[in-house]
Parts: sequence; C-alpha cells; structure tokens
Amino acid sequence: MRVGIEVGGTFTDLVAIDDGQVRVVKVPSTPRSPDIGAFNAFGAAGLDPTTVTDLVHGSTVATNAILERKGAPIAFITTAGFRDILFMQRHDRRNIYDLKYQKPLPPVRRRDCFEIAERITSSGEVIAPIKESDITDILVPALRQGQYDAIAICLLSSYASAAHEIILKTILERLLPDVHITCSHEVAAEFREFERASTASLSAYVQPVISRYLDRFEHTLREAGFRGHFNIMQSNGGRMPAAAMRRNAITALLSGPAAGVVGAIRQAARSQRSNLITFDMGGTSTDVSLVQNGEASLAPETEVDGLPIRTPVLDIVTVGAGGGSLIWIDDGGMLRVGPRSAGADPGPACYGRGGTLPTVTDAHVVRGTIRPDAFLGGAMKLDTEAAHLAFADIAARLGVSVREAAAAAIKLAVANIVRAMQLVSTERGRDPRDYTLLPFGGAGPLLAAEIADEIGIREILVPPNPGVISALGLLSADYVKVQGVTRRQALNAEAPAMLQSAFATFQEQAKQEFGALGLDGALDYSLEADMRFVGQAFEIPVALDTTALTSLREADLAARFAEEHQRVYLHGGEPGRKAELVSLRFGVRRRLDAMPEVYERPSNMERPPATEIVVDAKVVPARIQDAADLVTGDSLTGPALIEGYSSTIWVPPGWRATRDAGANILLQRED
Repeated sequence: MRVGIEVGGTFTDLVAIDDGQVRVVKVPSTPRSPDIGAFNAFGAAGLDPTTVTDLVHGSTVATNAILERKGAPIAFITTAGFRDILFMQRHDRRNIYDLKYQKPLPPVRRRDCFEIAERITSSGEVIAPIKESDITDILVPALRQGQYDAIAICLLSSYASAAHEIILKTILERLLPDVHITCSHEVAAEFREFERASTASLSAYVQPVISRYLDRFEHTLREAGFRGHFNIMQSNGGRMPAAAMRRNAITALLSGPAAGVVGAIRQAARSQRSNLITFDMGGTSTDVSLVQNGEASLAPETEVDGLPIRTPVLDIVTVGAGGGSLIWIDDGGMLRVGPRSAGADPGPACYGRGGTLPTVTDAHVVRGTIRPDAFLGGAMKLDTEAAHLAFADIAARLGVSVREAAAAAIKLAVANIVRAMQLVSTERGRDPRDYTLLPFGGAGPLLAAEIADEIGIREILVPPNPGVISALGLLSADYVKVQGVTRRQALNAEAPAMLQSAFATFQEQAKQEFGALGLDGALDYSLEADMRFVGQAFEIPVALDTTALTSLREADLAARFAEEHQRVYLHGGEPGRKAELVSLRFGVRRRLDAMPEVYERPSNMERPPATEIVVDAKVVPARIQDAADLVTGDSLTGPALIEGYSSTIWVPPGWRATRDAGANILLQRED
C-alpha cells in the first residue's frame, strides 16, 4: 500500500493506493500540531500502518515556522565586517509610497550575529586564513552563553571555496554537539552574499523545527508498526527520504503546492494534455503555475515573508484567495478578498465552529454553488443561515442584497486569481489562450469556468478527486535533487569543456548520494546554465541537452542563449556582444513506476435533480450530477453542478462537460 498525506491550511488530505484500489479522505487540519491531523486522516481512512510500504508527506511546517516566527533560536556567523548583511539587505524599496516602510526582519537578532576573521576571494584564493584559536577561545564561549538551537554560517565567497566554512563547522560540531549547524555552501553554493546568507539563516531557523516534527512523526509511525519507506516532498517537485530532509529542511518549504502541480501534470497526461495553467485553490490561498510540454518551470529563488531563499522551487505564484479567505471592506469602502484566512479553526461561518466573518466558501453557499447537504459527500453539513448572517453587515454597508454581496466577492476572488495567471503567462511571454486550465483543490473547480472566461481560455480539464490532487501528487513524485553552483566562465572555446567537467563531477556525486540513501536504479540528469551578456545585472536560465555535452561547441551555447534571450526580452542581443556563464544548476531524478488510474470516489448520498443558483443577479435552475456516476463519454451542458466527495464543479451556461477516456472531466465552451 502507498499513502500520500498532504497537510493544508484548512484540510489534511490522504490518498491511499492498494493494489490499484484508491481511498480518498479529507479531515480538518490541526494547525498547532499538523502531525495530529495527518494521523487523524490515517484513522478516518481505516488504514493499518503495518501494511503501508511507501508513505510520502508534504506539509507547511517550514513555511509556517517562518511566517509565524516560531523557528528555533539561532546564531549567525559571518566574515569580519559583514555582521549587518542580513539587516542591510538590498537597496530597494518594495512599497515606494509607504512612509512607514521597513525591510523584512531576518530570523536572527543583531546581537546574535557574530564575526570571524578570515577572507577568501571570489576566485577561491585564501588571503586571510581562519584561526582555530579565534573559534575555540572567542567564538565558542559566546555561542554557549546564547544557548542556541542552531547556527547558520555564511562566510564571504564560500561559494568559490568552502574550506573555511568546513573548518568552522567541524570545530563547532566537536565543541557544540547538540546544536544544528548549517553552512551556506551546503544550501546555496551561489554568489550574491545577501541571498546566500538569508537562505542559510532561514534553513538553520527551521531545521530544529523540522527535525522535531519528523521525530514525532516517525515515533508515532514506529509505535503503530510502520516499517515502510518514509519520504518528504520538496519544493522542486520531487521527493526525498526523511533522512536527507534532516540535512536541508529548507527544500521542503513549498512542498504542498509543488505536489499539486506534479499530480496535475501526471493526471493531465492521461488526456494527452501537456501545456497547462494549473491553479490550486485550497482553504487559505491559490497557487498558480504554468506547465510547458509536461514540465513545470523551476525558479532558482523564492521569497517567504519578504526574505529571499535561494533554493530551486517550482515556479508558483501564490495569492491570498482561498475558500477560507476573509471578505472585508477596507478604510476606503472597497470590498476585499484575503489575504487573511479563517483557516481550519474556526473556519468559514458556514462550518458552524464559531466563525462569524464571511469567506469565499460562505459566498458559494449563499450563491448556491455549494450545497450545504453535499459538502464532503454529505459527511459535513454546512449552516446556510450562518453564511447569510456573515454577509449581512457587508451587504448593508454596500447597499446591496446578501446575494449580490456574495456574488461580488466571488468576482473579486476571480480577478485576483486571473492576475496571478497573468504573472506566470503573459508577463513571461506565454499566451494563456494556448493552454488548458487545470483547476484542483477543494475550491478550484467552482471558479474555473469564470476564470477561463476572463482570461480567454476555452478548455478546462478537471481531474477526478480534484480536492486531493496534492496528496496524489506526493505519490506521483519521483526522487529528485537539484543543486546550483556558481561557475563564472566567459562564453568562449573553453566553456564546453568546463560544462563537461562540472557535469561529470555532479554525476558521480549524485550516484554516491542516491546510493547511500538506498535509491538504486537508473538516474536521469539535467543541466541548466544561467547566462547573461557581460555587463547585465541578471541572468536567464538556458536548458542544455546532457546527452550531447560531449559534442557541444561554443557556437551551440551562443545559439541557445540567443534563443532564450529572444524569448524573454524580444531581442537576441547586439551582434558580437560578449556573453558569460554565471551559475550551473544540476538535476538528478530517479523515476517511479507509472501510477494506476484514479477514479472519482463513489458516493451513496441521495441528490435532488436540480437546485437554484444565482447567475448575474438572477436565480436560475441548475442540474445536479454525481461526479462518480459520469462514465466515459457522458456529457452535460450548463448550468449544472457536478458534485464529488472532495470538490464541486460549477458548469455555467455556455459550457459543456464531458468525462473523457483519461477519467478527467473536460469542460469546453459551446460557442
């Protein structure tokens, strides 16, 4: 049996596959102890942990530790003269009209930042050796007084030579054996000192939190008799054993959204769709990503709470527009949706758990696109009266009816998501009309058609069990490692040889590391070079064919760079202008066997033939269809609700829904 458990902000999702049979469960998350929600899902599914051979887990533990500032007490050690690098940051101003603007606070106090006398140049040359006496006699006593749980080390130019960081870490591990130590060259071996320092400090900040979380999780699993493989999802779209995650917790930062994209890609392939715009609308946010030719783009860097993290992540844009996002009126009298959320506790007003503020879910209940008796297949009854009461104040302030206020809130949520889709498509040289929209998450299929109408997309593909696609993606994910290193090299006749040598070194290291983790089998490799014209401030990634590296020539590199430069900037550069390679990004993947087909979870609840829904301020009748009863080739036209266990699909007038041969539901415009 293979099990995927994804902990979201509102619900914890479980998908279990046993001999081709699929079990799907959603239970409320437990934000204070996410592992409790995970094991509640185990119990609700009736699983015996002793029969589970493969368990993959994704959660927001690392992200929440940063956002809520609940990480471990840490110290930061850097080269003498650079103590304030985490506080000076970059000379930019995100909100230029905010008179009270302040830079985001790092996870370490200034008094906990320490310096060590040493210096290495950008070429890796040692010009000021590190002294062991400075470490043992001065630094260690100060660190002991601080009683830190973790230490982040980021020395100048350690991306070029890690020698001094290794010396410092070795001595500290000997003298402070109970403290987690993170070196910048281990988590971000790339140039740009502030980004590297930020990544190292945040990694150290969440490392003890992740370690304690994994300890509790594994302890509970062992007590229950689990003896299978325990893997954690990473932000790069791949899984790794929990043992590897203990050494680099920052890679698990956005594991939930990444798993959703992986699951969406795998399921879309069954319907021969490879160019997608995916959007995962859960309880607290919506995550949008663009997929080209069956591959999601990797971004070399992301941000959490305004702080940069230099680790490869799937290129995902997040907006605060989830099912639990609060609807409110700002000081100027404008209606707003998010970013604050009702979360799992108390949740939307209609959940009947004490929430009184209106949310997007309440708006759907008022509009009629969520039927109170059909939520989670009828397992959870919603309070319609509470949803109406939650909108009463907003409706009064706007001078409209409750239904009109709810409809306006939904339109605003649609607009927020459309803007996120433009960020990953039109603003990056892609026309969204050339893509299939793939919604998932509990709330995604409810808004998909309205979003498609706004952005000009004419085809929507909804997977079975869309509310748990992230959990399915956990099981679909291959074992993946992505590593970036800075290698400055002019684009000349020597560049191909440098690439070949660096790639061969990475291949050997990857084979050894995967072998040590027990991940035997064939490995696939990838290589990306960050390139730019000399004098440019930023570089663009250029994917290279690893099977043709031995025959790669300078002219081939130049042509690939010009091609990508043309796509991004609409020009290939001035003739004769010199270019350079800046950093390399290596990837290794151990692929898993194909997943079995997944069908909609059957439902035994009775449904009326029709319901009433508010469309453009008018009440219209809409057909009700059980998603599990739609077989291949079945079709229906809107207005209609297709209700499943984990989500509901809203098919507006002018759209047709058909169950295709890949078990997905295809929505297409009729005109």
